[in-house]
Amino acid sequence: MQTIWKCNKASVKHGTHIPRKRFGQHFLADHGIIDAIVQAIDPKPGDAMVEIGPGLAALTQPLVERLGALTVIELDRDLAQRLRSHGQLTVIESDVLKVDFAMLAAAQTDHKLRVVGNLPYNISTPILFHLLQYVDVIADQHFMLQKEVIDRMVASPSTAAYGRLSVMLQWRYAMEDVLFVPPESFDPPPRVDSAVVRMVPHPDCAALDPDLLSELVQVAFSQRRKLLRHTLGRWLEARQFAGQFDVQRRAEEVPVSAYLELALAL
Repeated sequence: MQTIWKCNKASVKHGTHIPRKRFGQHFLADHGIIDAIVQAIDPKPGDAMVEIGPGLAALTQPLVERLGALTVIELDRDLAQRLRSHGQLTVIESDVLKVDFAMLAAAQTDHKLRVVGNLPYNISTPILFHLLQYVDVIADQHFMLQKEVIDRMVASPSTAAYGRLSVMLQWRYAMEDVLFVPPESFDPPPRVDSAVVRMVPHPDCAALDPDLLSELVQVAFSQRRKLLRHTLGRWLEARQFAGQFDVQRRAEEVPVSAYLELALAL
């Protein structure tokens, strides 16, 4: 699902935006769902909030009414221009993967951001990993994503959904699937279920090299049906690792804490 929508003559008819298939457009149209999302976010006046991909402002308007002011990141130049006419919005016209959230936080009094958004499903994982590097300046995150992706994010060990995304995100966040969003909540309905996830940074987490952990976990899950001795075991041997780690199990059987302990030992 995309939140990048063209606002030009080809996509406007009688004042209504017509979804364009080549952009994978699905407009959130269920006011009950919108209200439920806002309630889950629970915005307070003065919160330093950033919305990624405001699109047609279905979520933007009820948020800014409660906040008083809101920063939005919009890639589409036509929509960005339209959003600038709103007196309570600060519009950043940019690809979110190029945005420095630390700089945004530095401009705030409390230096902590609340980040929300209906993320483009085709680049949701890169966005989540981009935000990982700014977790120290983020108070919480609420994102609408494909339900399957959220299932992977919050998955427990020894389940089919548990994988690299689970480990990398659970290292830094406590996460909760807070709202199911059915296809009929959109116009036109997508072919997948959606959901909203709450992500709250852990106050204390292992201070380790994120690139090392990412490589470690990627190797571990590269052949998830095989025992780790075929993948991670060989990787550890190449690094001359002399510590203890059970490689006679599959990657999905190893809890997040064990991957973190291994990364710290390395």
